[in-house]
Amino acid sequence: MSDDSVMNPELVINHKFPEVTHTYGERDVALYALGIGACAKDALDDKELKYVYHEDGQQSIKVFPTFAALFSIGLTSQLSQLPGFAFDPRLLLHGQQYIEIYKPLPTNCLMQNKSSIVGLHDKGKAAILEIEVVSYEKETGEPLCMNRTTVYLRGAVGFSKSSQPYSFTKYPRDQTSSKTPKTQPFVVHEECTQPAQALLYRLSGDYNPLHSDPKIAEVAGFSRPILHGLCTLGFAVRAIIKTICNGDANLVKAISGRFLLHVYPGETLITEMWLQGLRVLYQTKVKERNRAVLAGFVDLNQLRSSSL
Repeated sequence: MSDDSVMNPELVINHKFPEVTHTYGERDVALYALGIGACAKDALDDKELKYVYHEDGQQSIKVFPTFAALFSIGLTSQLSQLPGFAFDPRLLLHGQQYIEIYKPLPTNCLMQNKSSIVGLHDKGKAAILEIEVVSYEKETGEPLCMNRTTVYLRGAVGFSKSSQPYSFTKYPRDQTSSKTPKTQPFVVHEECTQPAQALLYRLSGDYNPLHSDPKIAEVAGFSRPILHGLCTLGFAVRAIIKTICNGDANLVKAISGRFLLHVYPGETLITEMWLQGLRVLYQTKVKERNRAVLAGFVDLNQLRSSSL
């Protein structure tokens, strides 16, 4: 790609996307919970039933914090709006997802999403773009959560004319990074995804045919449709909530995940967890292939003594 592919990197990093109003309700919340495997093994599980059913009515069900990741779906399709920025959308990879939860997500909400570019890096073979979405309750203006999505745009490079690669970020690079410990995990959780897991998860809004169409998956180099990365993230964080948080999602303060490898629906996920103060480091592997597919951390507000 030539140097004039990005006419002005400063225009990219200062680009503001149109504000979007988004509404969701208890049906969306319950469908998402089922999509990340809640109650799949035990429909009577008292740590997870509250995310799909509540005795006081569906408007009282709880919300998994990773539900917030849905608020950033669709942003990658808007990257073509970036001034002077050209790339092949078929070469886009979702690299990382970082979520901050400012207050427990309500079961029903009318929200306003404000999106912007917060990072741009020329890495030689790919551009790394960081997109931030801050979600507010529309009526009160109170912030609910923040998503930061990192995407790799293979081939979208050559826009740095200086001796040093062009780089911009609002955040320290180590804020969302973590190393998997070499010690024995504090706890290990194993769970099998369902063969139709991607077909169920896609109903929460991500209709990329890579996760449902065998022909599209084959063109992309996969033997069959793959599971959404954010679905795998939901499985991992749900495992942490169930084991370390004793089922209390309100303990989750921040979530970071690096997508390392694809998952096929029906494969078994093994999530290993390590406690470092109020931070839970984790790594998720596919049992059948013995490969790591996801790694990151979850920051907690406090620890449940019953989980120690």
